[in-house]
Amino acid sequence: MGVEIFRDVSIDWLGKKWYFLGASWVLFALGVIGYFVRGGFAYGIDFTGGTIIYLKFNSAPDLDRIRKALKPEAVGTTIIQSYGEPGDNSVQVRLATVFEASQDVDSGQRAVQKLLREAFDAEKGGSGNADFNNVAVDPVAQYLIQADPDNLKAQSKTIGEIETHYRTVAAALLDYRNKTRGGLVSSMDELAKARGVSQQVVESLKKNFYAGPFAIKGVESVGAVVGSDLRRRAALAVGLSFLGMLIYIAFRFKPIYGVAAIVALLHDVGITLGLFAITRKELSLTVIAALLTLVGYSVNDTIVVFDRVRENLRLMRKESLSRILNISINQTLSRTIMTSGVTFLSVLALFLFGGEVLNGFSFTLTVGIIVGTYSSIAIAAPIVDFWYRSVNQRTGRKAAA
Repeated sequence: MGVEIFRDVSIDWLGKKWYFLGASWVLFALGVIGYFVRGGFAYGIDFTGGTIIYLKFNSAPDLDRIRKALKPEAVGTTIIQSYGEPGDNSVQVRLATVFEASQDVDSGQRAVQKLLREAFDAEKGGSGNADFNNVAVDPVAQYLIQADPDNLKAQSKTIGEIETHYRTVAAALLDYRNKTRGGLVSSMDELAKARGVSQQVVESLKKNFYAGPFAIKGVESVGAVVGSDLRRRAALAVGLSFLGMLIYIAFRFKPIYGVAAIVALLHDVGITLGLFAITRKELSLTVIAALLTLVGYSVNDTIVVFDRVRENLRLMRKESLSRILNISINQTLSRTIMTSGVTFLSVLALFLFGGEVLNGFSFTLTVGIIVGTYSSIAIAAPIVDFWYRSVNQRTGRKAAA
């Protein structure tokens, strides 16, 4: 037997429909006004384009410290988040700047590297030595050719033989760093494990290189055209989800039920997006995922109410539709509050303690669950009632499901 919070509830929801609809119109209007006053939505890098830099750290990265290091005035707007497997210590830095030319990409990469070195590696980074974890193969090879730690010149080797040897050694060193160690080494002494590398080479490298605390594993640039295409695809995904819900509910119940559910969903998404416009929170692909989750969650509550309406229409043939709608909402109220309440507490905790990365996602669901629960009770049912009242006025017949 299920737990009931509300027993014998007899709230006249339809009698208060004008208050509910008025409140919804006010919230919707505030969102529209906020959209124009605040200059539209604050699109994230996913939609505007930008540059993504992939980092790997030797130890668990401090994301707040990274955010403080990458000052907006130096590199522009950034989104910083962990990615990959737990314990992989990988971080993704998204810059709002779109670098079109390879020289600009290198410049942006160097700017990020410099700021992070100042924050995480000020002492060694200022020593004049090069960071082995962020060096390419050619500088290593050139250094070894000049230093000749294996003393090949004394063995009467030709210049070509010496260059070939040390280029092979340099390639083995970076192969060990990139493939065996996943992109960075924790100490220079580790390099002795690389195939074909002598201890003399390692000792020589230690004089000119050090193992930095992080490595830049890769850089990707997302152009503005790609961002625009993602915006279009995101809108299409939400639109198709609405269409799918409309077809399903119209098939399971009646077309007007599908229309009512879609209007309720538009209400939920519209108010949620209005709050994004007012608060200037960023719209990203994560937020779109949350909106799609909200669509599914909200329509589920609406279907529960409509299903009870359909049952009660068969059992209470002498009652008016308005009364049946009220009874059905009251009968499902405990279930609605229980499921929505538990989910709300979960996403609220995520919003309060989930950090910056999940903030947009959890904010969407926190607002959406409140608005979605409200619309399932106070918006969808009045639309069905309005429709059948207008039909009755035109035909003089009582509506039936």
